[in-house]
Amino acid sequence: MADPSTYRPERGTIPVRPGVYRFRDEHGRVIYVGKAKNLRQRLSNYFQDLSVLHERTRRMVTTAASVEWTVVGTEVEALTLEYTWIKEFDPRFNVKFRDDKSYPYLALTMGEKVPRVHITRRPRTKGDRTFGPYPQVGAIRETLDLMLRVFPIRSCTAGVYRRAERSGRPCLLGFIGKCAAPCVGDISQEEHRRLAEQFADFMAGNTATYTRRIEKQMRDAAAAMDYETAAGLRDDLAALDKVMEKNSVVLSDATDADLIGLAQDELEASVQVFHVRGGRIRGQRGWTAEILDDSSAPDLVERALTTLYTEGAAPREVLVPVQPTNREQVLALIGKQVDLRIPQRGEKKDLLATVTDNAVDALRLHRLKRTGDITARTKALEDLGQALDLAEPPLRIECYDISHSHGTNVVGSQVVFEDGLPKKSEYRRYSVSGEAARDDTASMYDVISRRLKHHLDPPEKTEEESRRFAYPPSLILVDGGAPQVAAAQRAFDDLGVTDIALAGIAKRLEEIWLPGDEYPVILPRTSEALFLVQRLRDEAHRFAITYHRSKRGRAMQSSALDGIPGLGPARRRALLDRFVTVSAIREAGEEELQEVDGVGPALAAQIMVALRSEQATDTDAATDSPQGDEPLDVAVDMATGEILDR
Repeated sequence: MADPSTYRPERGTIPVRPGVYRFRDEHGRVIYVGKAKNLRQRLSNYFQDLSVLHERTRRMVTTAASVEWTVVGTEVEALTLEYTWIKEFDPRFNVKFRDDKSYPYLALTMGEKVPRVHITRRPRTKGDRTFGPYPQVGAIRETLDLMLRVFPIRSCTAGVYRRAERSGRPCLLGFIGKCAAPCVGDISQEEHRRLAEQFADFMAGNTATYTRRIEKQMRDAAAAMDYETAAGLRDDLAALDKVMEKNSVVLSDATDADLIGLAQDELEASVQVFHVRGGRIRGQRGWTAEILDDSSAPDLVERALTTLYTEGAAPREVLVPVQPTNREQVLALIGKQVDLRIPQRGEKKDLLATVTDNAVDALRLHRLKRTGDITARTKALEDLGQALDLAEPPLRIECYDISHSHGTNVVGSQVVFEDGLPKKSEYRRYSVSGEAARDDTASMYDVISRRLKHHLDPPEKTEEESRRFAYPPSLILVDGGAPQVAAAQRAFDDLGVTDIALAGIAKRLEEIWLPGDEYPVILPRTSEALFLVQRLRDEAHRFAITYHRSKRGRAMQSSALDGIPGLGPARRRALLDRFVTVSAIREAGEEELQEVDGVGPALAAQIMVALRSEQATDTDAATDSPQGDEPLDVAVDMATGEILDR
């Protein structure tokens, strides 16, 4: 436990202007980010007598080893910079809203030459029109299926689209009328874009225009006794009505609004958001967060608003349970035209109460689920620390595994667990070659040595890369028995590392091997510590196998391109990055090959000749198989086993 007085800055050196400050621990990792209207006044509050500080604040300042600050021009800039740094550094003691699930969106890629509609869970990319989020992916799939009947826009991937262009034949969706088939010219790209804009307009809530138009077309077709066309339009109208029924009207004034509900206790908070467009609920999302500082309800609402609208536009109205801490600064960030208020009466107040009920229920479910998880994780870390005779539970564990195919394409994996949970943003992969790839122990020595060198002397990288990779673990776990542990220990000894614990887990009996011990540590079969170690080992193995298969597959594809004059390793990689497989390269035209950096007309022609001649050779070899390779028609006496005549 650190003494805050050891790193307390002189009061006179702290500016009295707005700014953002960062507390760092002894390893230089940012553990808390905050903003202030007056940096001197705010930072002085952290260095009071420990007995008067909030419990969570006391834990933070005694964990920290230094503090630094950045002066900005306005409080709005401070708010923006604070959000950016929290997202970048993932500080341990900050409130960080995390989605309680991954929500699907309906995305329309208007930035592409031929727009495409698809379902995605990824953040919005530039030029896209997105609708949602939706609570269930099944509902959005049904909605998309119904919409494509009326607005048959492209929904295929780029590969399928290019293949249809080359072949001159549309895919199945084009044949069944759920795509207008711009790939084969059944509709021009300009007409297809207008169709996509109509799709987006309908999804945005402008439904009456299209339903009235289809009704008129249906009546005109019926009057002209074109009953087949009228029946099709009737079905189209029914599909649109079904889409609209899925989003019931909740606000009679057809307004666009986001309603934010909040529920919290002393340790955790839950936020639920209803996205209402045109008076209908178009989407819903929720977050949960651990409260590791002294944040109040207004602070949490401020954090929710900055999370929602820093990277996306706010609607006309935003309804909240309480006003955020810095209302004016938040409005300057999300747009001063936004009506940010607490509803006092009527249907908007009732709907906000419903959103809050959802937040209360989400917090209850999260608390029930997390209570069991945190209890088990805490016990697992404590049991593992005791079994390995560590001074304290290993809060950060790194596990390493080696994967290869008969000594080729050797790779290593590093997975990271913090507080008993995987931290996938800090996973690492290693490619092992040369003398280090001769066997598993040499590979393990190479991987552990490289990791420890980064810990002892981080290379010149960005602050983010160095911070993540250089942060020391409490325990390094290797997949293997005594030989692998001995190889890892040699790396420790050669580099003089003594402040990190080391152990290995053998696959056969799930034994834990410690360096230099003659006998392994046997954890009880029902031990939470054993379950944690098995999860680490299995995750490291999965991560290594995934990388190995990827590397082996690319090596096999790349080998098919060997021997083509002028096609070096860099150009081979560029071709595979663009086309993925050799078959796709062979099917591509010379013009497409020339789109790859470094491939000119002459080289493109040479590649096509080489790959097609290779294909022809393979075909000839298959058709000209010798008679000796044909299966023999042999009769066997089932009683004696004697081979009879053919």
